[in-house]
Amino acid sequence: MTPVDHKEVGKLMETYFKGLHQADSAILRDVFHPQLAYVCATEGDELYLDLETYMARVDGREPPARRGEQRAEEVLEVAFASDRLACVSARMTMMGRDFHDLLTLVRHGAEWRIVAKVFSYVPGKD
Repeated sequence: MTPVDHKEVGKLMETYFKGLHQADSAILRDVFHPQLAYVCATEGDELYLDLETYMARVDGREPPARRGEQRAEEVLEVAFASDRLACVSARMTMMGRDFHDLLTLVRHGAEWRIVAKVFSYVPGKD
């Protein structure tokens, strides 16, 4: 893929991490596809949500930023399958948990959007 694609996905991921840290659904809507599939794959806590249900959950949580949590995240891998399909593996720590996200991105118009967020978590280390 082009350097522009890499830059766009990097910017999307920065917005994604910011939106999660601030628990701001308006920010997150800028990165998610309207047909988002949200899947928690943690054993015993499996969950399958659509965009609106997930955004309501985000709106109902206390933002990690307000609790004084420092941002702790990284993009582990970005893989482009075509000019319209990419996958991102990322890790983050927030709300007392270490998360591993596998994000599927598609072109939505002229922009990259997350169409599937599949993740698991373990309790964070103190």
